Amino acid sequence: MASKKKTQNIYASAQASAQKFEAHKAAAAIKKAQQASDNRFALIVSGGAVVAAMVLQLAYFGFGPGQAGSTPAASESVATNSSLVPAPDLALGREWTGSIEVGGSTLAVSLDGAKAPQAVANFLSLANKKFFDGIACHRLTTAGIYVLQCGDPNGDGSGGPGYNWGPIENAPADNLYKEGVLAMARVGGDPSSMGSQFFIVYKDSNIPSDAVGGYTVFGKVTKGLSGLNKIIKAGTQDGSSDGKPAIETKLGAIDLK
Repeated sequence: MASKKKTQNIYASAQASAQKFEAHKAAAAIKKAQQASDNRFALIVSGGAVVAAMVLQLAYFGFGPGQAGSTPAASESVATNSSLVPAPDLALGREWTGSIEVGGSTLAVSLDGAKAPQAVANFLSLANKKFFDGIACHRLTTAGIYVLQCGDPNGDGSGGPGYNWGPIENAPADNLYKEGVLAMARVGGDPSSMGSQFFIVYKDSNIPSDAVGGYTVFGKVTKGLSGLNKIIKAGTQDGSSDGKPAIETKLGAIDLK
């Protein structure tokens, strides 16, 4: 099966109603994905003012696999995870603590192997193989949602470890992803499309669920998040609210126990 490859962009409208705009963009994204086999990350923001601006946001974190023939169809269940996917038992159903170097700063982290065993097992396996070493974080969003997205070896939102997996685990019921959260990126509408891409929430963000649910929360930054401030304040290369960080931000050593 040919791999999915979706380019990711951001859309915003303060005039269209949230429901109509959301439906229109979702349909357009699906059509483009089918026609061009490309991978999409879309953020739809529609706002109105009542005392202060109220914003309704819909976000998809999208990416594709790093190798052709490794992407499961959206209709396939998690039971179709291939033998390439690390077994959730590797997470040992426990908390893992340690550190991740991001952009030269050391972030103390805690991973929840009890609530997100598949995600944690996958992250541990890739980290042990030094998969993440030297990979640049390819996406920074600075409006509506506040995340730094990393883990793509291709550096453009199209890459992964050569396999995809599910299910969605430990997604917040209220759609609030708190500051410091570590969560998995995925293709909108596909719960079995996770791979290696993850995002760091650097400021509380409301990210509405789509038809298949929310986004897997597998851990949190417990100390050192302020080390990303320089990167965040510098913004994106093109000055937009969604793009590559202006300051190249690479992943470094990962130590988890």
